[in-house]
Amino acid sequence: MAEPGQPTNASPDETPAPAGPTRSKDDVALELMKFIAVATGYGKPPLGGAGFSAKPVSRTPEEQAESLLELFERCRSVVYKDK
Repeated sequence: MAEPGQPTNASPDETPAPAGPTRSKDDVALELMKFIAVATGYGKPPLGGAGFSAKPVSRTPEEQAESLLELFERCRSVVYKDK
């Protein structure tokens, strides 16, 4: 007996269409950029650690934003690359 609400004529090979809107390539590039930035600390100034370290690098917010924009452009070029 079929369950209520289940189509009875669908074959097991068929996969349903994905629900929700499709994502643009820019959305995919943005998600990739956010993942890389969070996972690596990209665009953030290095934190001081224990022991001796090189001269601390202080970056302005504008420099940090510029590096993130460059990362986004790199991600876009990867996503838009035709194979």
